Amino acid sequence: MIYTDERKNELRSVYRDGLLNDVVPFWMKHGVDREFGGVSSALDRDGGILDTDKSVWVQGRFTWLLGEMYNCPLLKDHSERENWLAVAEKNLQFIKQHCFDPEDGRMWFQVTRDGRPLRKRRYAFSESFAAIAFGEIAKATRNESHANSAQACFQRFVEHSLNPQGVQPKFTDTRPTQAIGFPMITINTAQELRGSIGLESANEWIDRSIDTIRTHFVKPDIKCVMETVGTYGEVLDHFDGRTLNPGHAVEGAWFIMAEGKHRGDNEMVQLGCQILDWMWERGWDQDFGGLLYFVGIDRRPVQEYWHDMKFWWPHNEAVIATLLAWQLTGDAKYAEWHSQVHDWTYRHFPDAEYGEWYGYLHRDGRVSSPVKGNLWKGPFHIPRMQLKCWEILDER
Repeated sequence: MIYTDERKNELRSVYRDGLLNDVVPFWMKHGVDREFGGVSSALDRDGGILDTDKSVWVQGRFTWLLGEMYNCPLLKDHSERENWLAVAEKNLQFIKQHCFDPEDGRMWFQVTRDGRPLRKRRYAFSESFAAIAFGEIAKATRNESHANSAQACFQRFVEHSLNPQGVQPKFTDTRPTQAIGFPMITINTAQELRGSIGLESANEWIDRSIDTIRTHFVKPDIKCVMETVGTYGEVLDHFDGRTLNPGHAVEGAWFIMAEGKHRGDNEMVQLGCQILDWMWERGWDQDFGGLLYFVGIDRRPVQEYWHDMKFWWPHNEAVIATLLAWQLTGDAKYAEWHSQVHDWTYRHFPDAEYGEWYGYLHRDGRVSSPVKGNLWKGPFHIPRMQLKCWEILDER
C-alpha cells in the first residue's frame, strides 16, 4: 500500500482537527476545575461530572499535554496557546500543593476535588507523569524551579521503582517478577525530559531501559514481547507470566523507534519494528478487527475477564507505531497496518454527538461504557496520538 499525498493530507486534517476542535476543547470545557485547579477526569458521555475525585496521573498528563502543545512549533500561532499555558500553570500549582505526601515526598494516586489525599500506590508512575509536566512548563516559562522539580520527580520515579521504600510488597519473595512497564515508561519520560530540560542522564537511562527490554522481555525464539518475566527474564508458566498486553508492547515499540529516529540508529529502529511485527500478529483481532486487550502466550485462556475488550489507548499507540514505522522504513506493510487500525479506531471510538471518544468497547466494537474519563482515561493517549501523528505527517 502507498499513501498518496491526498491521503496524507486527509489524515493530517483528521488528526489536527480532532486535537484542536474536539478532544482538547472537550477537556478544557468540561474537565478544567476553575475553582480548585487541576482537572476532573471522571466525566460522563456529555462531559458531566460523575465523580469529583481527581486522578494524580491525569493531573500530570494533562499538564504535560498543554505544555507540549504550547511548545509545539506547529501550534506557535494558535489563538488558544496562552490559555493552554495559563491552565497548565494552574494545574501545576495544584500538583505542587496537593499531590505530594509531605511525610515521605512521594506522590498520591488519588485526591479529592480540593486536593485532600485519598490513596497512594506501590508504584511511582504519578512521579513520572509529574516529571514530564514540570519539564514542559519549565521549557515554556524558562522557570528553573520547575526544571528542578522535573528532575527531582524523575529521580524519585526511578529510585522508587528500583528499590521501593515504605510500601508493602504486592507479592512475597517466592516468585520474584519484573514488568515491562518501568523500563518502557522510563524511556519515554527520559526522552521528554531530554527535550524539555536537557536532562543529562537521559541517554543513560534510555540505553539501560532498552537493554532491559531487549535482554529480558524480547523473546525471538517465540516471536513475542513479554509483559511480566522472572528476575532474569525467565518465562513463567503461570497466568501472570503467560499474559501478554499487545498494546503495551506496541507503545514501547514506538518509543524505541522514536529513539532510533532521534539518534539515526537503524538497529534501534529495527528493534522497535520487530516488536511491532510480533505483537501486531498476536494482538490484532482477525474476526472483528481492533486490538485485543490481553492474549495468552500460547493461546491458552488468560485470567482477566476483560481480555477480549477493545480499550482506547492500545489503538492510539498502534496508530502512532504503525505510522512511525512507515515513516522510518517506507515499508508498505506498515501503511497497510496503519490504515487498518486508523480506520477501525475512527469507526468505533469517537462520539460524533457529544465529542471526545469512548474508552471501552466490546470485542465487536459496541460501546461497553459511555464514560469519557475516570482515574485512568483522561486527556492523554488520544491527544498525544493526534499530535504525534500530525507531526509525523508534517515531516513526511
